[in-house]
Amino acid sequence: MTSVVEVSPKVAPAPAVSSKAAIFLGVGIAACGAASVATLGLAASIHKEVSDLSESPSVVPASREAGGIFGVENFCHKAKPTAAGFDNAECVAASVEQAGGDVTMAGTAYTAAEQGTRAATAGAANLIKEPYFSKGLCPVNVHWHLGAEHRSAGQYDEDGKGPGDDSHRKLLAGATRLGGRCHFYDAHDPKFTKPYEWKHCDASMKVGETYEVHWPHSALGACGTVNQYQTPFYDGVFCNADPTASGTGGTNRGEVDLTAVNGDYSAHVGVQSQTFTIVNDEAYYYPDLMRGMIVDANHGKTVTAYSGSTTGTSRSNTKCSAYGPITWHVDRTCHLISASTFDKMCADMKAQNDDMTDDLYAHGSREVVAQSLTADNKQDISAAYIWGA
Repeated sequence: MTSVVEVSPKVAPAPAVSSKAAIFLGVGIAACGAASVATLGLAASIHKEVSDLSESPSVVPASREAGGIFGVENFCHKAKPTAAGFDNAECVAASVEQAGGDVTMAGTAYTAAEQGTRAATAGAANLIKEPYFSKGLCPVNVHWHLGAEHRSAGQYDEDGKGPGDDSHRKLLAGATRLGGRCHFYDAHDPKFTKPYEWKHCDASMKVGETYEVHWPHSALGACGTVNQYQTPFYDGVFCNADPTASGTGGTNRGEVDLTAVNGDYSAHVGVQSQTFTIVNDEAYYYPDLMRGMIVDANHGKTVTAYSGSTTGTSRSNTKCSAYGPITWHVDRTCHLISASTFDKMCADMKAQNDDMTDDLYAHGSREVVAQSLTADNKQDISAAYIWGA
């Protein structure tokens, strides 16, 4: 399977949030671009068997959290905001638009019936409408959800199929909520049913199942350093935020003053989302799923941008996230991907300075966000992601 690995061009400076932020973001842009999402650039046909990576550690050293696997201090540790203003809130009182919503677009643009009805708090000029690397953001984490949190009718929705019980409202694997599913699954085709021997991802992962992968990006990340990737992703997103000046709390020692942002993070924080059905078939292998959404001749061709929040099962249509607004870029098409691709990604995650163990399995899916909680700024930005443009 031919794939594209991004080689970032010279990028424009990130939007300034303060004099401190401008200095930090200007310095970090070049480093961020090199580690960014797969978008435009160099064709690669690299295929390395994941079994070759079986010698990487399966148990993470207990001392790794703050110190790092390389003996380098993890200065992003506990950067996640702790201020009360970031607690979940009743949706009726929440001031932030939510994610993940219904991104279905039947025509060439969103109709009024397809659009969200929540007035966006993200400034129109802040919503990112180009690949994140072009705005100085770098990926700071990768994780995935069981089923799809977003909905794209006919691609991943309540009518999709998968192994076992097809009920999308059931709780599977204990408290793990299953989201929508893609429509590829065929119980008579062995690539959807043949078990895969997981060497790096959690054994709860299943061939034939649907997973929505998220790549949080940030202009405040430790871009281009061994601390770029963090679990939880909040540590990566807010790594260089000043916890005192920005009012975010946390115990990191970041220096970027976010007070000028005024609670609108959409120009500085974004998430890419792409949904897959896992197959046991090496024809669908991709060598580097860790760095961002796949964009090539067959992937990343139908992308929606909108502003929203963080997701996860602690949020619903009655309990809302306060982390936002942030930009979302969502591929509306479901894709097939090999199990070995995920296992290679998990091996890469184990090799990071921070301990990413808590992201080596599928997280539960939030219920699809109601139209009344979805921002009214959904737009198609596929042209910005066109492969080879």
